Amino acid sequence: MSKITAAITAVGAYVPEYVLTNQILETMVDTNDEWITSRTGIKERRILKGEGKGTSYLAIKAAQNLLDKSGLDPKEIELVIVATATPDMKAAGTAAYTASQIGATNAFAFDLEAACSSFLYGMSAASSYIESGKYKKVLLIGADKNSSMINYEDRATCIIFGDGGGAVLFEPNEEGLGLQDEYLRSDGMGREFLRAKFGGSSYPTTVEALENGEHYVFQDGRTVFKNAVSNMADVAVKILERNNLSKDDIAWLAAHQANKRIIDATANRIELDENKVMMNIERYGNTTSATLPLLLSDYESQLKKGDNIVFAAFGGGFTWGSIYLKWAYNS
Repeated sequence: MSKITAAITAVGAYVPEYVLTNQILETMVDTNDEWITSRTGIKERRILKGEGKGTSYLAIKAAQNLLDKSGLDPKEIELVIVATATPDMKAAGTAAYTASQIGATNAFAFDLEAACSSFLYGMSAASSYIESGKYKKVLLIGADKNSSMINYEDRATCIIFGDGGGAVLFEPNEEGLGLQDEYLRSDGMGREFLRAKFGGSSYPTTVEALENGEHYVFQDGRTVFKNAVSNMADVAVKILERNNLSKDDIAWLAAHQANKRIIDATANRIELDENKVMMNIERYGNTTSATLPLLLSDYESQLKKGDNIVFAAFGGGFTWGSIYLKWAYNS
């Protein structure tokens, strides 16, 4: 009997209608289009508007897009994982609500949080459930409403983040396609450099904290950038070395869309041609857990069965890693 691997067999995505351009940001904070573009590669980002609409709204829309495209009966789904850094609320899982809303009534569900590495870690978890033989259909969703924790008077963060959601379906494969290897890392000392301090159990929200804006995301940009550049590049190199892959063996690099300079640095370390690097940061900004599935959605028509894809991500905490996956279908 062939070894069971976990392959992605369907992709879905959703981004909100409202487009926050660099030109609009120029009217909100002390910044300009040239400054933002040269430092981040971002031209615009999507923002979810509407009272009561949270990350689950993005997750549900992305999942429904996948279901509509694939024709999958949601009752066949056995597990729903929502990778997110911005759950709808505390104590109540966003994944459970998402599963119920899309009709996945036979699935159990849970949230997974590892900042911008959440979807990457989710790929590891989803694949493990498939490889165990216990489950045959696992829906992994990456979604974040980053605008819910951004201070739009802080130009260090408001220019970077956007909202969005993406979904993939993992199923068993006996052709040797799907997830091949992973190298995942973390370092808890990094949480001081990228965080939303108040609102968690260590620092519950107070009136004073709200008045001082301490519930918003804080980022030490220089430290985060330095660590992201070195660590994302290092793990990408590591995954290639462990699997005896050369730059010619790689069809695509799917890197977390945090900053174009970080993506370029990772591609340069593995000497990958620019036309093999997935990129959509200019349109969406950093959607945290959604960047990787949004890349797959945007590039799905170009992906071919058997393509070697290297995923890489870096996030707050710090969390980071790389995954090597063989694409399982032609669009």
